[in-house]
Amino acid sequence: MKLYYKSGACSLASHLMLTEVGIPFEIEAVDTAAGRTESGKNYRDINANGYVPTLELDSGERISEGAAVLQYIADSNPARAYAPAPGTVERARVQQFVNYAATELHKSWAPVFSDSSTESEKAAAMAKVKSKFDYLETVFADGRAYLVGNTFSVADAYTFILVFWANFKDIDLSGWPNLSAFVDRIAARPATKSVFAAEGLA
Repeated sequence: MKLYYKSGACSLASHLMLTEVGIPFEIEAVDTAAGRTESGKNYRDINANGYVPTLELDSGERISEGAAVLQYIADSNPARAYAPAPGTVERARVQQFVNYAATELHKSWAPVFSDSSTESEKAAAMAKVKSKFDYLETVFADGRAYLVGNTFSVADAYTFILVFWANFKDIDLSGWPNLSAFVDRIAARPATKSVFAAEGLA
């Protein structure tokens, strides 16, 4: 199994979950701007949309789109309960937060990191990101350790990475103390430390 990734990008969530689950895997970095992999392959031959992550299975099949990759990884080891059993309310809750991360928080970040965005567009997008932080702050206001009860899931991995991006833009999370505590909690996990070191983020 191989994960195509870009350091610090959303593929970091998939890298984290592969490490958490304990599946044997390899990683290969992608220069998304140049469209080439670390070994010199044309990345669009691997993933036509040019984005990370792409998970290449031992069978040769490939899965793209972060939410789908995360769900596949979690389901590959159900005993670890990184995604609750299908048909349960808990499963729906995890999917709820994965979808929120993908369609609200992740999407809001896009103009902030885009070279084609104007400064006013970036400022407007950053305001949207902060409004998503406001919502997540209320989610954690009840004292929960993780998004769905007290069990770490794929939703936490994905959300953690998207909130961690605040560090790339010098955003102080102290204004969201509950969310900040959540980020610190995930950052302290052994798998997170390992992955950050592997991607040169430690």
